[in-house]
Amino acid sequence: MPAGGRVVSEKLKSVRSVSLGFWIGAGSRYEKERQGGISHFIEHLLFKGSSRYAATEIAQLFDAFGGEVNAATAREYTVVHARFLDRHLEEAFDVIADMVLNPAFAEIDSERQVVVEEIAMYEDSPAELIADYLNRAIFGQHPLGKSVLGAAAIIGSMTPDQIREYHSAHYRLPNLVIASAGNVEHERLVELARANLATGDGSPPLAVTLSPPEAPAGEAEASFHVKETQQYHVCFGGAGLSRHSPRRFALSILDTVLGGTASSRLFQEVREKRGLAYSVYSYATNFSDTGLIGVYFGCRADSVAEVTGVIAAQLRSLAETPLESDELDRAKENAKGRLVLGLETTHSRMSRLGKLTVTGSEILDIDEIIERIDAVSAADVMELAGQYYRPEKLAAVAIGPEAAVFERALERLGGRHELMLQGDEAKGSHLAPAGRTDRKIPDAGENDYHGK
Repeated sequence: MPAGGRVVSEKLKSVRSVSLGFWIGAGSRYEKERQGGISHFIEHLLFKGSSRYAATEIAQLFDAFGGEVNAATAREYTVVHARFLDRHLEEAFDVIADMVLNPAFAEIDSERQVVVEEIAMYEDSPAELIADYLNRAIFGQHPLGKSVLGAAAIIGSMTPDQIREYHSAHYRLPNLVIASAGNVEHERLVELARANLATGDGSPPLAVTLSPPEAPAGEAEASFHVKETQQYHVCFGGAGLSRHSPRRFALSILDTVLGGTASSRLFQEVREKRGLAYSVYSYATNFSDTGLIGVYFGCRADSVAEVTGVIAAQLRSLAETPLESDELDRAKENAKGRLVLGLETTHSRMSRLGKLTVTGSEILDIDEIIERIDAVSAADVMELAGQYYRPEKLAAVAIGPEAAVFERALERLGGRHELMLQGDEAKGSHLAPAGRTDRKIPDAGENDYHGK
């Protein structure tokens, strides 16, 4: 492929469809000061027309294909993806390539308002905002702690020249991965890439250097965001493992045992046995050089301290007592089942290939992943819990009407948490959605923000 671009694919002979994704190494992590949200804004603008296709033509073409086209922005990448019948591969490739590399950047002001409305919508969704408050508590002013959506004030002030400059710097072939799965021949994909993407001077994109976040210093941060809500929405968490860590498989098992399934400890202890919350789960997110682990719950004021106590007890138990063999085996089988079942669609297989390639991650075949899951021991899980899940070391964030309720709950975590009070959602924070409001469905990657 020209200018250092990459093509990765998987042929599935049993289907008549193709999933195609253009993965760009551009996300909120790459944004400088006063650029917050520009990656997501550009993702929207890609659908407003290109050098050869008007916005309505793009929609009509994919409707005629019997398919769909969409996009997502995350902290470390943006993807434009589509699924369609195999006979439409050439046309679909041509359209997406022109959208991604040659956007018209039309209707900037009207789409700007759409994005601002999205920001307002998520400010009204505390169960979705809370996980990003946790990101900010852990990573601070580092880009990983900032919003994918950005701030309304910054979105409102972006000029067409600034948008074009960012696009030119990041949407370049060395920064681009073409991923596909389905009834597709790899050689044909490479031919299409050479025909449609033969641009660029081969120089590296401007966004290749990632500054790692600093380790949290001092006592665990705790912040309370005052908002008139019926429930208190609470997250505890801390730094985790990167995508490259060999311990990530053990972390997946730990997360499954803690709060990743209906039989997990948190779901059973908090919801099923005590009826204290409708939604409680744990999650683990991996980035290129670090990660994040978290626990979420939402409940009424009179249950916040009790739920916190139950969670703290379970975290200490995981760090101090090895898992019983039946619990460990059940978590492993769940992880393997989710892996295999999750790869039964062309879209999921394409996404796996694209995400791992654009982030420079290891691509393992299914059997090797299963072997690594089977190799996880109870000692591995206990060691990780002791290192990353000590309740007194975790950052704590909450949204609700009265800070005193959260302050009392923090005593159940142990240690010292210096509580910082935020106003009735300080205007301009505008954090991205967590993507989950009920029992967690575990996912291998970070939360993506979808939209077009």
